Amino acid sequence: MCDVTATNDLDLPPGVEATPLALLMLGRGADPYSERGVECPGDLPNPADPTLVARARAAKAALGDSVFILGHHYQRDEVIQFADVTGDSFKLAREAAARPDAPYIVFCGVHFMAESADILTNDAQQVILPDLAAGCSMADMATYDQVEECWDVLTDAGVADATVPVSYMNSSADIKAFTGRHGGTICTSSNAKRALEWAFDQGEKVLFMPDQHLGRNTAVLDMGFSLDDCVVYNPHKPGGGVTAEQVRAAKMILWRGHCSVHGRFGLDSVDDVRARIPGVNVLVHPECKHEVVTAADYVGSTEYIIKALDAAEPGSSWAIGTELNLVRRLAAAHPDKQIVFLDKTVCFCSTMNRIDLPHLVWALEALVDGKVVNRIRVDAETEKFAKQALDQMLALP
Repeated sequence: MCDVTATNDLDLPPGVEATPLALLMLGRGADPYSERGVECPGDLPNPADPTLVARARAAKAALGDSVFILGHHYQRDEVIQFADVTGDSFKLAREAAARPDAPYIVFCGVHFMAESADILTNDAQQVILPDLAAGCSMADMATYDQVEECWDVLTDAGVADATVPVSYMNSSADIKAFTGRHGGTICTSSNAKRALEWAFDQGEKVLFMPDQHLGRNTAVLDMGFSLDDCVVYNPHKPGGGVTAEQVRAAKMILWRGHCSVHGRFGLDSVDDVRARIPGVNVLVHPECKHEVVTAADYVGSTEYIIKALDAAEPGSSWAIGTELNLVRRLAAAHPDKQIVFLDKTVCFCSTMNRIDLPHLVWALEALVDGKVVNRIRVDAETEKFAKQALDQMLALP
């Protein structure tokens, strides 16, 4: 139901009835049941305001050491310029925990990242996400109830006791907590192999969530498993769309999830860029599909991609299969190399891009006024078990 009021004194176009839906479409109302965080209490600055950069600088200066701003690699340049530290999701969460004297952590990333920062920081620190609608489609592909149903399927098949959950960092606090409760670990794209090696020392099977591509690519390319060792659990099908026999035969039970950015790259993208740029090096993220990863020259995490281009020979050509903001930033940082986006169609991470300069200015100026907005809080019970899973990752050899 839309939270708008139909009145008769509005200047509506001829033939348009003042219904809640009509008013919403005309921009004269809001739907509180749609995306979270669409509205900000208070006035969100106009994105065309020419003083936004100056306002952000002034607010940050006024806050001094009391605020610590984290910027994910996929953020817009207009936001990343104000970050005290840039990095991938886990690096940023650890950086937040390493600043215990900063009472305010402004996380320019997406929701699951801010949750991880809240889990790892102390109780006196407050984590702020400038726009609560900055979610992650991959993280949203695995809900706690769905994962509980999956575990019931594994239990009915008689394999739950032999299965160790391994959850990607790109998951909600609830899924991290589920992983901790069942003796599993979290992983990043950098340490997924180590996490799987540890998990197979503990049990016979792994339930890998929520990105099927990272799980498959790591198991097959780094661990020596075959594609037949992997089975995909689809939470939208009865029983996950798998039989008890398939689950018993599998070593890797992959959750049917993916990254909306990395999942869009196809084999045609690789073939096309090789035809256009002779001698190009194709470098992709392991969240890409298996056929794309196997067709690429190099595969690695965001940090790996950055380091690879730093070390690349001048004059070399590179097609990068990851988020466009980062690719553009890398191209600008390496004018002596030809760096292009792997796909010809522009593709930003749409939810990451919700953190823009107006939202950052709004959040910082609110802190200057003594107000904490959009605070991310993980409840104590969830935090306890999620931290167990994160601590297990930190303890990996």
